[in-house]
Amino acid sequence: NIPADATWKQNGVTIAGGNRDGRATNQLNHPLGLFVDDDQTVVIADFRNHRIMQWKNGDTTNGQVVAGGKGAGNGLHQLNGPTDVLIDKETDSLIICDYGNRRVVRWSCRSGTTQGEILIDNIDCYGVAMDDQRYLYVSDWKKHEVRRYQLGEKNGTLVAGGNGKGDGLNQLNVPTYLFVDRDHSVYVSDNDNHRVMKWVEGAKEGIVVAGGQGAGDSLTQLYYPYGIFVD
Repeated sequence: NIPADATWKQNGVTIAGGNRDGRATNQLNHPLGLFVDDDQTVVIADFRNHRIMQWKNGDTTNGQVVAGGKGAGNGLHQLNGPTDVLIDKETDSLIICDYGNRRVVRWSCRSGTTQGEILIDNIDCYGVAMDDQRYLYVSDWKKHEVRRYQLGEKNGTLVAGGNGKGDGLNQLNVPTYLFVDRDHSVYVSDNDNHRVMKWVEGAKEGIVVAGGQGAGDSLTQLYYPYGIFVD
């Protein structure tokens, strides 16, 4: 646990990439969502390289391509602009938001895996998250909503937004990244509303927990928020 009065070092340490943009295994090109496993293995959605990269703790030189990396395309061996990824420990697999292909896919982490399988298709996904009961949460930035899925389910249950694009408490405007806490409350980066929303399980509207004061750089404002983590 991080104490409430902890102060962060102002200079971070590079753990992945840092060698300009490119396609080599020591490079990234427009990295977006990332997930850190218990052993501090990091998987990264390498958006413009159409691949998922894995960096193991201590290996800061080269990463490993663990999904995609075969150019942009809609084959099961390809990705097209992935925006987010998580590790499902139960099945030892990656669950990926394959943004450009409008689908959520699963790739096994076992060595020798050459293609994925489609979990959900025809969805304008941006972010993915999983709760402690292995329900999958996916943001749909075009429908301005977040849905919860049992693995294998195609339609899911609405858990946030779904009332059209807008800035009401029951609305979202381009939801991107997600975080689900142990109470199954969903935190949503509500990108074009410049705010972070919290939707308690079963709620019909959310609560503004950060931003919501228009776009700006003051301490009360956010400017197109993306990644989110709740401690």
